[in-house]
Amino acid sequence: MKNFFLAFSVIFSIVLSSACVDKSANSGNASTGGDTGDIKVGVYGDTTGATSSFGQSTKNGIQLAFDEINAAGGVNGRKLQMIFEDDQGTPEKAKTVISKLVNQDKVVAVLGEVASSNSLAAAPVAQEAKIPMITPSSTNPKVTEVGDYISRVCFIDPFQGSVMAKFAANTLKAKTAAILGDNSSDYSKGLTQFFEQEFVKLGGTIINKQTYAQKDQDFKAQLTQMRDQKPDVIYIPGYYGEVGIIAKQARELGMNQPLLGGDGWDSPELWKLGGAALKPAYISNHYSADNPAPEIQNFVKAYQAKFNVAPDSLAALAYDSAKVLADAIKRANGTDSAKLKDAINATKNFAGVTGTISLDASRNAVKSAVVLELNPAASKFDFKETIYPEGMTPPTASTSNTNTTMNTNAMSNTMNSNSMNSNTMNSNSTMNSTMNANK
Repeated sequence: MKNFFLAFSVIFSIVLSSACVDKSANSGNASTGGDTGDIKVGVYGDTTGATSSFGQSTKNGIQLAFDEINAAGGVNGRKLQMIFEDDQGTPEKAKTVISKLVNQDKVVAVLGEVASSNSLAAAPVAQEAKIPMITPSSTNPKVTEVGDYISRVCFIDPFQGSVMAKFAANTLKAKTAAILGDNSSDYSKGLTQFFEQEFVKLGGTIINKQTYAQKDQDFKAQLTQMRDQKPDVIYIPGYYGEVGIIAKQARELGMNQPLLGGDGWDSPELWKLGGAALKPAYISNHYSADNPAPEIQNFVKAYQAKFNVAPDSLAALAYDSAKVLADAIKRANGTDSAKLKDAINATKNFAGVTGTISLDASRNAVKSAVVLELNPAASKFDFKETIYPEGMTPPTASTSNTNTTMNTNAMSNTMNSNSMNSNTMNSNSTMNSTMNANK
C-alpha cells in the first residue's frame, strides 16, 4: 500500500509538472504573439461617442488593409487579427480599453487613436507595457513624446497649423484673423498655437480669440464679438460635430468670411450639420480622394466596394498605419516587442496612400499636406493645393498632376525645432503621388 501511494504521488507530480509547463508555454505565446497562429493587433477608437465617424473610418481602413494582407498570404505566413475596442471618445475610456488590449487580449501592437487627447491618455499604458502603438491620425506633438514605443503615420500640428496660416496669408491674402477653438481638446489647442505663430510671423494680426467646449451648441456670443471686428478669415481648429453648427450660426449672423480648419472637419457628418453654410471654407488635410494616382484610386475603389462610402482621410491614414505595421513585422521577422518597435521606428520611404512615409527621430511622419476647398453642394472636398515641409522634394513635373499647384513659398521655417528637427528629414525622400498628404 505504501508503495502504491508512493507510485501514485510520483505519477501525479509528473502530470502536474507537465500541466504547469504547458500552461506557462501557452501564456508565453499569448503575451509575445508566439511564432505561429494569428497575429493579434489591438485597435481602439470612438464608434459611439461624439467623434464616432472618426472611429468607424479608422476601423474600416484597418480592416481593409488586414483583409488585403491576409488574402495575399499574411505576414510571414501568419494572418493579422483585429481586436477592436470602442473608447466612446473619452480619454478615461481610452486608457481603460488599451489596458484591456495589452493585459487581457495580449496584443502584439496597438493602432489608434484619432483624437490626440485620447491617444495621450492611452500612450503611457502602451509605453509602460512595451507594446508598440502607432497612431494613424493624432497630430499633437506630445503624443510621440510619451516614449519610444509610440509613433505615428501623420504629420503634426506645428506643420498643419502653419499650412493654414500660409494659405490664409499667401493665397487668400488675409491680413486679419479670428480664432474659435475647442478648449477641451489638445488637438485644437495645438493648432491654435501654431496657426497664430505662423500667421503673425507672416505679418498678419489675430484680432479676436474665443473658445468653446466640446458638445456646446450655441456659439453666437463668441461669433458676435468676432463679427464686430470684421476679421478677413476665421480659423476654427475643432471637430466636425461643432464646426457644422458654428458655420450655420456664423452665416445667420451675416458673417461671410472664409472659414478655415483642419483634418478634424473631415467627416461625412459635416455636410449634414453645416450644409450650404460651409462655403467659403477650406481645410488642411492628409490626402485627396480625387488624386488620380493609381494607388490612391485603387484604395478608394476597394474601400467604396467594401463599405459603400468614399474613404475620408482618417480611413486612408488608418489603412496606411496597418500597412506600415505589417511591413515592420515582416522586417522584424516576428513580433518580439523590442524588435518590432525598432522596425516601426526605422520606417523610411514607405509608399502609402497618404504619401511617402518616413519617420523622423521623434517618430513623426515627415509628409506634405493638401488644402481642400469645401463643396457642400456636392458634399465633397475639392483639391486646392499641396504644401510641402521644408526639406521634402516635391514631385517632378513629369509626374505632377496638371491641376496641382505648389505654393512656391511652401513652409519655409514653419517647423518647431523641438517638435520636428529639419535635420532628421530625408532630403532624398520623394512623393509617391501628386497630392499626397495627411491628421
